[in-house]
Amino acid sequence: MDNLISLVNKIQRACTALGDHGEASALPTLWDSLPAIAVVGGQSSGKSSVLESIVGKDFLPRGSGIVTRRPLVLQLHKSDEGSREYAEFLHLPRKRFTDFAAVRKEIQDETDRETGRTKQISSVPIHLSIYSPNVVNLTLIDLPGLTKVAVEGQPESIVQDIENMVRSYIEKPNCIILAISPANQDLATSDAIKISREVDPTGERTLGVLTKIDLMDKGTDAVDILEGKSYRLKFPWVGVVNRSQADINKNVDMIAARRREREYFSSTPEYRHLAHRMGSEHLAKMLSKHLETVIKSRIPGIQSLINKTIAELETELSRLGKPIAADAGGKLYTIMEICRLFDQNFREHLDGVRTGGDKVYNVFDNQLPAALKRLQFDRQLSMENIRKLITEADGYQPHLIAPEQGYRRLIESTLVTIRGPAEAAVDATHSILKDLVHKAMSETPELKQYPALRVEVGNAAIESLERMRDQSKKATLQLVDMECCYLTVEFFRKLPQDVDKGGSATQSIFDRYNDSYLRRIGSTVLSYVNMVCATLRHSIPKSIVYCQVREAKRSLLDFFYTELGKLEVRNVLS
Repeated sequence: MDNLISLVNKIQRACTALGDHGEASALPTLWDSLPAIAVVGGQSSGKSSVLESIVGKDFLPRGSGIVTRRPLVLQLHKSDEGSREYAEFLHLPRKRFTDFAAVRKEIQDETDRETGRTKQISSVPIHLSIYSPNVVNLTLIDLPGLTKVAVEGQPESIVQDIENMVRSYIEKPNCIILAISPANQDLATSDAIKISREVDPTGERTLGVLTKIDLMDKGTDAVDILEGKSYRLKFPWVGVVNRSQADINKNVDMIAARRREREYFSSTPEYRHLAHRMGSEHLAKMLSKHLETVIKSRIPGIQSLINKTIAELETELSRLGKPIAADAGGKLYTIMEICRLFDQNFREHLDGVRTGGDKVYNVFDNQLPAALKRLQFDRQLSMENIRKLITEADGYQPHLIAPEQGYRRLIESTLVTIRGPAEAAVDATHSILKDLVHKAMSETPELKQYPALRVEVGNAAIESLERMRDQSKKATLQLVDMECCYLTVEFFRKLPQDVDKGGSATQSIFDRYNDSYLRRIGSTVLSYVNMVCATLRHSIPKSIVYCQVREAKRSLLDFFYTELGKLEVRNVLS
């Protein structure tokens, strides 16, 4: 049976290498046909702690907000007793990690490579294999934690985006759902149970795990849940006791944590009769056995699908006809033609012929205005700050009519906060363009015939997008800086009229700094800043489209074409 899990692991890695990870791809159904265990839970449900307890190592990124931003396909391989533990990533096939802190950093770095240093998410999975004598043969897919609100720097759609990604995995009939729910919260509000019930109403594919049992209120217990009385699933619930944050901070190792977990269940009167099927060690063994059983039942279907796919690919190869030309000129022509087809697919996404380009408009129409609206100018325009800047700007000579220098300093210090939403809009557009590159590559069958060319074209396209992003960020931030360094003249010309309405120009310096006068200054500055925000809401998208979208359509592969002569054409077409 162990060989069955290893075989499915190899097929999963092959699917990912071919661009098939459950979305539209060359093999749109092979990944879906493979049994897998998807780990589902809300933020702070203890999902990461459960996975680390199963593995027996600290290796997952931790932090506040959405930490898991890409699916992590975690493949555990039981090695011989006494052998050294190590980890390998699919994207770094010849590198072994023996330091699991480095594994955590590589997961974070690889996530950033795909999504940028924003808080966006991506459906492209990371493959991690861990070899250890202390694990069971098992494959788990760690999905982003379900959340209810978007945090700063994320689009408002992030809540629905995460739910859609989780749903795309668990709604497949071959997916086993590992639903993580904290015991110290009402099970009726559990994100994992709610979404699992929607896609698996009978509970036949759902395995329930109850965390934080030791953190329940005094006088309460989880016996009814663990015995299946509160919410019944086809398979028994498993309770676990993870390390506390204090334990993690003290570097309490997993061996000690597992021993304490066993002692907790065996020594607690309420759970003593359930202790034989509680704990992370039992959970790992149960999951491995269950996955083996499901794989065994699905073997005929998987074999039939693979044979069918092979037949389809052989038919396609036959349709492609004779091989490419042997001479360098013919090979170069083939490369240029394949690149043209890829570039055309990419442009069709942006032009609306294919889906995806509309997400750029969503950044301009929803994300950017929402980010501008969320800007808080209270600190810059507080009475204390207005008084401070106005008096400092006056220097030794109080202003005569209107505090022009004070106005300038107030406006400049307020407008500089717009740089944040401007940068976020550039990064969000860059992330969308990268996703469209991946889609266009998966929709260009000719690229799959030549993996080396696929890598070169993909790298060249991403490098071009990064250059365009840097140029766009520079141009977009210049728009904000322009508003800071030159204010609209008409604004200042109206100020003497306001003074005339407000009182005599000869009033004393003490009257000029009273609260009513300062509030009028703050109101005027806020009005001007809002006018600038309205202007930038329209000019920032123009800058982004000009520097990123337009340039991506016009010259995505121009640099690749100039470098093509330096490449070994024979190696690229391999």
